[in-house]
Amino acid sequence: MTVSERLAEPWMLGTLRVPNRVLLAPLAGIGNWFVRLQAKRFGAGMAVSEMVSTHAIHYGNEKTCVEMLRIDPRERDGGPVSIQLFGEDPVFMREAAERVAAIGADAIDINMGCPVPKVCKTGAGAALLADPQRAVELARAAVEGASAGERKLPVTVKLRSGLRTGETSGFDLAHRLVAEAGVAAIAFHPRSAAVQHKGVPDYALAARLVESLGAPVILTGGLSDAAHVGEAFEQTGAEAIMLARGALGNPWLFAELVQGRVAAPTRAEVVEELDWTIDCAVEHLGETRATRYLRKFYPWYVARLQLDVHDAKRLQAALQQSETLTSVRALLQEHTTPLALAV
Repeated sequence: MTVSERLAEPWMLGTLRVPNRVLLAPLAGIGNWFVRLQAKRFGAGMAVSEMVSTHAIHYGNEKTCVEMLRIDPRERDGGPVSIQLFGEDPVFMREAAERVAAIGADAIDINMGCPVPKVCKTGAGAALLADPQRAVELARAAVEGASAGERKLPVTVKLRSGLRTGETSGFDLAHRLVAEAGVAAIAFHPRSAAVQHKGVPDYALAARLVESLGAPVILTGGLSDAAHVGEAFEQTGAEAIMLARGALGNPWLFAELVQGRVAAPTRAEVVEELDWTIDCAVEHLGETRATRYLRKFYPWYVARLQLDVHDAKRLQAALQQSETLTSVRALLQEHTTPLALAV
């Protein structure tokens, strides 16, 4: 059986059936319902939301409760939806997990790997690697909250290998989370929090975790193209893989891994997909907010238009300066032919 055939196989996350082994990772500030829907459209078996604050849920923050917790019915066609939570208070974590279960999530993920200082200084994210007892208490609270309603949702935890290079505190904590808190799976990023997205992931450590954990390991980190995904999947023996930065503006990677797509997207396909993204952003945020919000998306798609460096820079600058989505669409439409940017 080829790697693609194995990645296309279904698997069980607790009692939850996931239709294939290629997932969309939680992407902070990005992974809203339409980004998740896009991944599902191209073959992702499961998608995880951007991280959501348990404090914001507790205090009823409108943006959090209305926008960040939105699960669109269209998402469900491709597979389960997981909501990622972060925080340091077990009481708030249990409450948030119960709320997420009630709104219809299929699974819950806890962020114990975010290296961003503003998250870590609160005691959440990767800071929990230095406080394993609190980490276990948080996970246990989430499992309790996820089981309080009619459905019992599986809880996963996303972990780094350690706080600093060479540390394996994440490896050790993963075992405690499964054994003591009842976590259903671990999403493991085998790089330290200190290096963030730099350096080479320690896939040998991930393979050790797969062999010793006794629960599914979902591999993430450094998976930027299909060849690399295949090698890492084979090397580690992970149950599934989770695409993060490699999927930004590149949903075709899901199709390549799961459906056997070979061809790179054409310029017209890239523009069409960005146009779809614009429509969804307007639906989600309204045109004024979407115009600002989408500026972070443009570089990912421009990089796939196969323009020369000068033309790509010129288009990128024009998109960033555009004050209306009408002008954005006009700029993009000009680049659906090989004569794009011709003077």
